[in-house]
Amino acid sequence: MEDRTNRREFMQGGVAALGTMLAASSQPLNAMAANSKRPNLIFIFNEGQRADALSIAGHPILKTPNQDRIAREGVRFTNGFCTNALCAPARSTAMTGMWSRTSGALDNSYLDTPLPDDIPVFTDLLRQAGYETALVGKVHARNALKERYWDYYLGFNSPATNYYNPVLAEGHKGKIGPEKVYENCYCDDFVTDKALEWLQQERGDKPFCLLLWFQTPHAPFYRARRHLDLYNGVTIPKPDTFDDDLKGYPGKPRAFVEAKNKIGTTVMGDVTRSLEELCKDYYAGSVAVDENIGRVMNWLDKTGHMDDTAIVLSSDHGYFLGEWRLFDKRLMHEPSIRVPMMVRYPKRVRPGQVNDAMVLDVDIAPTILDLADVDVPSKMQGKSMLKALGKGTESWRKDWLYEYYEYPNPESVKPNRGIRTQTHKLIHYYNTPEEFELYDLVNDPGEKRNLYGDPSVAALQAQLKERLRQMLLEIPARKA
Repeated sequence: MEDRTNRREFMQGGVAALGTMLAASSQPLNAMAANSKRPNLIFIFNEGQRADALSIAGHPILKTPNQDRIAREGVRFTNGFCTNALCAPARSTAMTGMWSRTSGALDNSYLDTPLPDDIPVFTDLLRQAGYETALVGKVHARNALKERYWDYYLGFNSPATNYYNPVLAEGHKGKIGPEKVYENCYCDDFVTDKALEWLQQERGDKPFCLLLWFQTPHAPFYRARRHLDLYNGVTIPKPDTFDDDLKGYPGKPRAFVEAKNKIGTTVMGDVTRSLEELCKDYYAGSVAVDENIGRVMNWLDKTGHMDDTAIVLSSDHGYFLGEWRLFDKRLMHEPSIRVPMMVRYPKRVRPGQVNDAMVLDVDIAPTILDLADVDVPSKMQGKSMLKALGKGTESWRKDWLYEYYEYPNPESVKPNRGIRTQTHKLIHYYNTPEEFELYDLVNDPGEKRNLYGDPSVAALQAQLKERLRQMLLEIPARKA
């Protein structure tokens, strides 16, 4: 059984050119006057969290009471998605409100190259409006966002750092030092400690914006000490498509069949040896994340900041947990692209809402700026999720563009793009030989029957292909 004493003790424990330009600019004359009216902001960005990896979403095993609370006291969007299911592109999209093709942050390469100077990130705009900003945890974006100004920074810029001896760069007031090893601490516990230290600092009337970005549960899936025996004896149900590879993947294209992100027989087999091991480690890591979120919420409660702080929670991408024997992400299928999306701010968001609008990671930056009453730049391609609430929502998006570029890679997932509507999905593997998948998500939510080429959907197929072509023109690609 789980060591509840250790858990209880833990829960009671430790409470660039554009960037430089904005950092140096003086505050608008009305900034300080507006500060008292602007909410504090916390953006929680989880790592590879599926939309259903929440007890409030009905998960039969995983318990996430603190994230459930955010959902109960705000709005939970049941159709949240990422537009490029890979860490670095998704994190850049969350910061810029732009599709990967427009920002140029296409894949996990160029991590030493900053985002172009002409692309604003939302924290630059918040600082200009009088906020203090902090980023702690897994950054994994262009140049780790170090060229932007941060009042506090503690981060790393790789898929994962050592869980028990993390290597992090720390910085204060716009100056970030070299990477340093922090010994004998569980990474996400430690960065939460440091986030709480920063939150407790005196900042007068200035509001704060904290970006709390976790690395757990990322491969190699090391658990916190208090969770080493969590889920012992618990049965992990097998997804109903787990053995479909033994049937020859009826109707699936070669690009899907030959992808190597498979449990048990992959280049990453050292961390994905079995379905049971993968799922239990993933769930245990998710519990650790939820506990650390709870520590921050406890601080907000104790200091009276809870209701004057807007909380936005999401994840960079989803994750396969055995569907078609897959793990990881990258592909455009539902487990990979669906993410949790929640907003809690009682002054503007009525508690207890469950909303089925299709909201995207490009909407995160505009939503945070909207919460802060800061103008959203025209360059941002998303829109505030608050506009999907209440009246006048008929103009909300009815379809959206997905894209994935990184290839070759150890997982051998070929570049793909597609369009998802409220009822259907078309996936295009556009390298030679090009291949397609088409699904009726209403009657086939598990994406088991590929309808592409079926004469009964010929008109719909042509319609979706044309709409995909239009979207690629509407969302411009950044010139190299």
